[in-house]
Amino acid sequence: MHLSLKFQLVKKEILERQLMTVCSEENLEFPALKTGSTRRKIEFQFSGGEVTSDGGVLLLRDIDNKLGLTKEFAKHIPDPRNPAFIQHTILEMVRQRVLSLCLGYEDLNDQLTLRRDTAIQTAVETDSDLASPSTLCRFENRGDRNTAIACHKIFFDQFVASQKAVPKELILDFDATDDIVHGNQVGRFFNGYYDNYCFLPLYVFCGDQMLASYLRPSNIDGAKHAWAIVSLLVKALRKKWPDVKIIFRGDSGFCRRRMLTWFEKNNVSYIVGMPSNAVIKRQTTDLILLAEAEFKATSIKQKIFSETKYAAKTWATERRVIVKAEYSELGDNTRYVVTNLDGTAQELYEKVYCGRGEMENRIKEQQMDLFADRTSCHDWWPNQFRVLLSSLAYILMETIRREYLQKTELAQATVGTLRLKLLKIGAVVVRNTRRIKLFFSSHYPYQSLFLNLVKSLASTA
Repeated sequence: MHLSLKFQLVKKEILERQLMTVCSEENLEFPALKTGSTRRKIEFQFSGGEVTSDGGVLLLRDIDNKLGLTKEFAKHIPDPRNPAFIQHTILEMVRQRVLSLCLGYEDLNDQLTLRRDTAIQTAVETDSDLASPSTLCRFENRGDRNTAIACHKIFFDQFVASQKAVPKELILDFDATDDIVHGNQVGRFFNGYYDNYCFLPLYVFCGDQMLASYLRPSNIDGAKHAWAIVSLLVKALRKKWPDVKIIFRGDSGFCRRRMLTWFEKNNVSYIVGMPSNAVIKRQTTDLILLAEAEFKATSIKQKIFSETKYAAKTWATERRVIVKAEYSELGDNTRYVVTNLDGTAQELYEKVYCGRGEMENRIKEQQMDLFADRTSCHDWWPNQFRVLLSSLAYILMETIRREYLQKTELAQATVGTLRLKLLKIGAVVVRNTRRIKLFFSSHYPYQSLFLNLVKSLASTA
């Protein structure tokens, strides 16, 4: 680094610290508190010293070390920097970004002050200030196609390692969602279905576990590349478990002739929503009229399940179609599902197909709780890189929930709830040459659960 540039960076950091000192020395006030005849001022300053609002971040450190998640990911990120001038390793920056997302800090600007948080530094496993926003921005721009491929291999390996026994059946949930953009990012297009400029990421889950988070432009068919991804997953899963039954589950956006044909040729089961059309409506008219008549006679919403055989013009053969004829005060709401699974129509629709609704909750966690939609970089690959970082954060949080919170009040908690109750804990931090000690609030309401979680992590280390 050129000496003059290094001097400017040091000068900037000194000014930032001076500014923080000036702000912290000013006495600020809330409205006074009146209790009986007593009136007391309420003053505050930002000068409490080493206090963190994220004491639970050390749980994430333990989970990450157990999984080796960020360590493995860091190996696949290119680093063209001169080793003589490196202050922050790739691993430290990966951990800093992933842990920050878990803690609710989606913006790089947050790192201007978070980089000095002792608890987060400890979780990242360093004693020094963490990377600045500008350093992290340059780091995110190093993501490329090879990084994305390697990260998805990590997703798969983590999933396989999490299985305590050979699974008999795996349901692969595929779904696309909108990722609204507000600039002129590479790959942004207007999507008529979502009525906005957006990306169209594709997610794949097996239960609550993530297998893919693939960013795509939005000017494509929602099923594009899904066939290639499911093909890779099926081959990889059967290489691990040759006898496992694999079921593909998706909405009507994935009802594509070539995909259905491929499933049948490769012994993959499927249950996929099917768009309505004039032909299938004619075949099920009597069922729909029956549901309507029952509703008008009882004023109670009616659901009648049945099935039929149907073949679109482009299909080489007839396929089984489950029909749910529904009628209520809102009118007709008939739905169709094409499948090659055995079982009654009602069971397949309500217990199997409708189970995909849980995947939509997982996508909400990814997009809303872990900020996978924070794709504001101009270039394409940095945005895909950010989606992957959010996915790594999801894996950490989901592992805590699945492995250590079963049979507790947080067994079904969302990522946002887990953050609030397990990570956002106020603590005074004391760090010296011999130890780092955190003094948590005496009134933290989940002390027992937190202690049990720490003990469980220690016993499986």
